[in-house]
Amino acid sequence: MSVLVVDKPVGPTSFAVLKQVQRALIRARKGEGRAPKLGHGGTLDPMASGVLPVCVGEATKVIPFLLDADKEYEAVVRFGAETDTLDATGQVLSETPVGDLDAPRLEAALAGFRGEIEQTPPMFSALKHHGKPLYSYARAGQTIERAARRVKIYELVLCVFEPPDRARLRVRCSKGTYIRSLAADLGRTLGIGAHLAGLRRTASGPFRLAQAVSLDEIDACVDQGRDLPFISLREALAHLPAVTVSDALALRLARGQRIRWEELGPGVVERGPLCVVLPSEVLVAVVDRGAEDAVRSLRVFNVG
Repeated sequence: MSVLVVDKPVGPTSFAVLKQVQRALIRARKGEGRAPKLGHGGTLDPMASGVLPVCVGEATKVIPFLLDADKEYEAVVRFGAETDTLDATGQVLSETPVGDLDAPRLEAALAGFRGEIEQTPPMFSALKHHGKPLYSYARAGQTIERAARRVKIYELVLCVFEPPDRARLRVRCSKGTYIRSLAADLGRTLGIGAHLAGLRRTASGPFRLAQAVSLDEIDACVDQGRDLPFISLREALAHLPAVTVSDALALRLARGQRIRWEELGPGVVERGPLCVVLPSEVLVAVVDRGAEDAVRSLRVFNVG
């Protein structure tokens, strides 16, 4: 098994989605064998929907590379109200009249958030402080000082302004970008406050919404005995460069034998992560350039 792109609904946690997919896969196996190991390629908050890559079995090895991938979102921002969670699930902290807010004012404000920006992670997040997620401190009424970090906003488009106080945005960004923080910072720039009212992830790395299946569709496939639309490991890492090698070199790699970087072939990238694939497009490993120009395996996959 490999990667299943799930269209997560609004409401459940990402972990709850994993458990539901796992139950479906157990039914598909008719109770034979152990429950498959699962993981996901990037958490979505309960209020968010959209692309959630679910990795099954051997595919859980690719999760670190999926977490590093760029993401795309459709976001709804409501202006004139700030909340403690920076989204619609929180308590309103302050309200401000939006006044003459219009599309031109929004466009001017958005310009300052394109490119590389500094962003402070929200208190209601899973980032750890002394081993505990920040949201546990926030729920206890504590505020922890967080260092701002640099993220990249590759694309930030005003799709439509819905008077008097809502805007729909399209965002393409680097890993670690909080759309809730982006919404709140945009409201502060305009001087009227804002929070995230809705969020849908439309892409995560190479995965697109068009590939995603709903939880109901997964259950229907299992109940009707149809194959689930799994995506291969190579497709799952399509955002990484790749090199094709011979069966003999792949076997050496699988056995942990020393291989020089130059043996991967001419024109290979200077450093990894780099996918090593067979001519059949089967993924053998993800590697990096190690000490003394030796190939260093980051993940090796069972291709038997």
